[in-house]
Amino acid sequence: MGHPPLEFSDCYEDSPDFRERLKCYELELERTSKFLKDVIKDGNSVINAIKGYSVAVQKFSQTLGVFQFDFIGDSLTDDEMNIAESFQEFAGLLQEVEDDRMMLVQNACDLLIKPLEKFRKEQIGVTKERRKKFEKESEKYYSQLDKHLNLSAKKKETQLQEADELLDKERRNFYESSVEYVYQIQQVQDRKKFDVVEPTRNHFESTREEMEELMKRMKHPTQIGKMHSQPVIEGYLYSQEKWALGVSWVKYYCKYHKDSKLFVMVPAEPKPATKQGPTELKLKSCFRRKTESIDKRFCFDIETCERNTPVTLQAVSEANRKLWMEAMYGKEPVMELNEVGFKFVRKCINFVETKGLTQEGVYRTVGSNIQVQKLLNVFFDQKCPGDVDFHSSEWDIKTITSAMKFYLRSLAEPLMTYGLNRDLILAAKSDNLDDRLGAIHCLTYKLPGKNREMLSLLIQHLVNVCGNSGDNLMTPSNMGVIFGPTLMRAKEETVAAMLDIKFQNIVVEILIEDYTKIFCSAPDESSAAPPMPPPRITPRKRQPITIAKRPLRICLAVNCGQLQNTESNYLPLV
Repeated sequence: MGHPPLEFSDCYEDSPDFRERLKCYELELERTSKFLKDVIKDGNSVINAIKGYSVAVQKFSQTLGVFQFDFIGDSLTDDEMNIAESFQEFAGLLQEVEDDRMMLVQNACDLLIKPLEKFRKEQIGVTKERRKKFEKESEKYYSQLDKHLNLSAKKKETQLQEADELLDKERRNFYESSVEYVYQIQQVQDRKKFDVVEPTRNHFESTREEMEELMKRMKHPTQIGKMHSQPVIEGYLYSQEKWALGVSWVKYYCKYHKDSKLFVMVPAEPKPATKQGPTELKLKSCFRRKTESIDKRFCFDIETCERNTPVTLQAVSEANRKLWMEAMYGKEPVMELNEVGFKFVRKCINFVETKGLTQEGVYRTVGSNIQVQKLLNVFFDQKCPGDVDFHSSEWDIKTITSAMKFYLRSLAEPLMTYGLNRDLILAAKSDNLDDRLGAIHCLTYKLPGKNREMLSLLIQHLVNVCGNSGDNLMTPSNMGVIFGPTLMRAKEETVAAMLDIKFQNIVVEILIEDYTKIFCSAPDESSAAPPMPPPRITPRKRQPITIAKRPLRICLAVNCGQLQNTESNYLPLV
């Protein structure tokens, strides 16, 4: 029975099943090595025995060839001559047989024994060396991984980055040694069938060249991400398990079937004398774990149908956690629209308006994800929320603007709410600009008080940013593209929802361009119900009217405190 092929892609997963199949190849290689050793030993014994026999026969032949009878008289009789000649002929015949025998023995030695010795020394020997390298790199990588995953998330950023770089180096070395070992152990299994049979060698060589080319491609780092584009994502995860005496992290090999939402956990290091089968869980939801809520890095929680409490899992890296969360449609930790959130947004706005209004591409350029997460973790730390000096050299404009966008995007419900999303989209689709503005004006006042307060605070700031578009190149249209998907989104991600993103951008653009009308005066009581635009029955005969087609308005910095404020609960920017 043949062995299933070892795929190079299996090297990146390094699953228990992969290790078992690899072990089968290794056992087969050991069996082959022992068989060849016995063949060579027994063959040499036979050859040596034949050579000894041949030497004895040749000596016997020489003895017969020189044998002569002593005779009485002057000459030999005919019978005596015949006897002497028969000895010589028999000696010659024996010599010819032994010459042919020695030729066969030499051929057996040259064409069988020596190639087998060479194959065992060069091919099997090289494979054993690759195995030693693979085992060494495997031990180094998993040892480093265990240390890495036990690092506290509260360590200095420079220390964590150095640790990440060291682990990446060990991971690359391990993957490379694994791919090379899989290539070598498979090709040696094929080669043993063809190495001594010349007519079929060409078939093996062509296959070997193709495998070698594939191996080189699979060594490339981009192949790692492609492994996870399949219906099933799998790999090692550590599960937090709570016991009476404390908490432990147990290593599992996990598989997640995207279609059925089935999550399977198999113990990677089963305890002896206990039978631990796979654990199957039905996924309900997945959330990234907040860094300040746990000392470990790369953690996320999954909610399942079978368990009352979430299962906390630790991935092997930030990129690995992202892959798992993407497969499970995981969500970021939910932010709250509360006093701390208002304080955060106000501090971000004050910093940008003090130092970044004229910076080119403000809000369009993004900051380091590591720095953004660090700022959010420190600011929203439950022990001392808001205790952050934004004017520290540690934070730059890109980090602060990206953090503010991340906060708004991570609210449990978008700032402009799920309930008003459809009506706002319909308003933005109106051909009549006045109807469009009137509808958005009325809908804005249907927002909950906190939502409208935060929206007013943000849009007033964006008006001030766009007022410096000559320097920062950020127009209301640009801001609409950036903040449309941040402030608005449909409850379900559908194709139709994605096609409506451009109308979300238009809503934000209108809020910026008509800030004074929308936020500094309530809509007329007679128009409490916003005039919804009728659906289009016939296609437009002209080019569609869009905000982007209008002449660019000059956005002046505004402050509703200078105007009549009809909302008693509105809090001006401080």
